[in-house]
Amino acid sequence: MKQFSQNGTFNGNVLVSKNNKIIYNASFGFTDAAKTKKLSTDYRFNIGSITKEFSGVALLQLQEKGKLKIEDHISQHIPELPKWANEVTIKDLLQYTSGLPNVNWKKIKSNKDIFDDLKLIDKLDFVPGTQYDYNMNNVFLRQFIVEKITGMPYKKYVSKNIFQPCKMNSSEITPIVDEKLIAKGFNNKLTEDKPDFLVGGTFLPTTDLLKWSDCLYSNKVINENSLFELGQQFDLPDTQSSLGEAKFKNKKLVTHSHDGRAGNYEALLVSDLNEKLTIILLGNNYNGKLFEISDAITVILKK
Repeated sequence: MKQFSQNGTFNGNVLVSKNNKIIYNASFGFTDAAKTKKLSTDYRFNIGSITKEFSGVALLQLQEKGKLKIEDHISQHIPELPKWANEVTIKDLLQYTSGLPNVNWKKIKSNKDIFDDLKLIDKLDFVPGTQYDYNMNNVFLRQFIVEKITGMPYKKYVSKNIFQPCKMNSSEITPIVDEKLIAKGFNNKLTEDKPDFLVGGTFLPTTDLLKWSDCLYSNKVINENSLFELGQQFDLPDTQSSLGEAKFKNKKLVTHSHDGRAGNYEALLVSDLNEKLTIILLGNNYNGKLFEISDAITVILKK
């Protein structure tokens, strides 16, 4: 890890857990572009796409409570959307097979703008369930369904039904209110990222991401059947499920890998459930080498 830090490949925090014990927990580099303050293990990072697991789990929790079925069409829960909502199912949103075009980022200033934009879509890019397009309209629409069914802001729902049961006490959904111990994203020219103004991103420390994986694998937030449903992906190469890449044997999760990027934040969670091994890497200076670092750690542990 020192080598990766010294050659500029990694600026962030790393945690390794084996046999349900943290065996390595360390920080490398700096909290922001000024490079004056060193990171410590309690700093929080934006985990990018790994946050998509929370909206997926929220929907499966609501299915377990009988509030929805993932085969439901979107129009059953949000009737004010155009005709395409009669064709798209919640399962399509979970597997990125909805045919929805991507968010029009140039004109978006808030989550309300995203919803208003969804109302302006008159035609899908493809017939739902026939192709794959990994884009954020799927994820925002998941969040809107959670809000519609529960009558609760998405941020509050996740805090109450996911973070609290998993004792993820330092985790926070964007926009961030508590600015303490937030690592600021920056590029290699030392330019800092702009703050995230939309609801749904997540900042957390490595220890909270470990709590999340433990919670997920021990069926504390959703049952085994729901976890299997959530881990299914569209049947084409290079596709992702709501859990990233999840492999199952006899409907039991055996490996789980999910990476994320938001601006210059980068994140990776890799778990081998048979080996009882979890590797977590969270960085705030994107270099795109997290899989290589994780592979190197795995090799060391197998010696």
